[in-house]
Amino acid sequence: MELRSNLRLWIHYLMTTLSPKWSIRFQFRRCHHRRLDLKNPQTLDEKIQWMKLYYYKDNALVNQCADKVRVRDYVRDCGLPDILNEVLAVYQQVDQIEWSALPEKFVMKWNFGNGGNVVCTDKAQLDIPKAEKELRSFQKIKFHLISYEPQYIFPKQLLCERFIEPSEGVTPVDYKVYCFNGEAKYVLCCYGRGRQARPNFYFFDRQWQLQRFNRQGQQAPEGFTISKPEGIDRLFECAERLSKPFPFVRADFYLEHGQVWFGELTFTPSGGFDYGRLPETDLLFGQMVQLPDIDTLQR
Repeated sequence: MELRSNLRLWIHYLMTTLSPKWSIRFQFRRCHHRRLDLKNPQTLDEKIQWMKLYYYKDNALVNQCADKVRVRDYVRDCGLPDILNEVLAVYQQVDQIEWSALPEKFVMKWNFGNGGNVVCTDKAQLDIPKAEKELRSFQKIKFHLISYEPQYIFPKQLLCERFIEPSEGVTPVDYKVYCFNGEAKYVLCCYGRGRQARPNFYFFDRQWQLQRFNRQGQQAPEGFTISKPEGIDRLFECAERLSKPFPFVRADFYLEHGQVWFGELTFTPSGGFDYGRLPETDLLFGQMVQLPDIDTLQR
């Protein structure tokens, strides 16, 4: 299984190195079973592919904000230092980690891509050799080449943060706010991550009305809702402030007893190959994104 996975990665690396455009066309067809339209993109995934080719590459601000370490300076510049979680340490290599100096609970994550995190709720139970092995393995991944995400081309660092206590379960709820041309419109809430095999994902608007934008939302019974969390209005306001310069970004947060904590800014959810949204949602979201003029970008 590992050999097959590594082979798949190297195939993606090779395709993207030879031709980023050909690589994303191939992956788009494989995901959505249709041709990618770059001349007149309509859906969100199509517009993300366009931005990867013509907007994100060599964009200094996007590059900074995709980096989970350097984005903290951008959050401060936006006047939101109060939503930055405490940093316990930043490492360049796994060998630099001083496990004995860390508290009983913490979260460790690489500053690029998604995944590869170590969520420690009890250091006494943590298998440190296994954690180091997984961190080193993830560090080797060339994230910018898997599905051509040029915003991830920067030095790799390992960020260790204070553990955010969940109101229930093992890990806090993820709140992923979809922002279009500086307007925070919808939040995708991830419930049950870390305590069940398949978390539950539901979209809500700013009035906390369920939006049936994905399969779980579509299948929810009539009248289904979840209690509006304390701090969600402030969370939307923070997302809107952080999203102002970008045609599209997903701003990710956590809540802890009403306190908003910043997670990251995500410019290419699922690499722009998100089959979790319904096709009509992908089109709806795409219509909300006003792409920058390509002639202006090339000057």
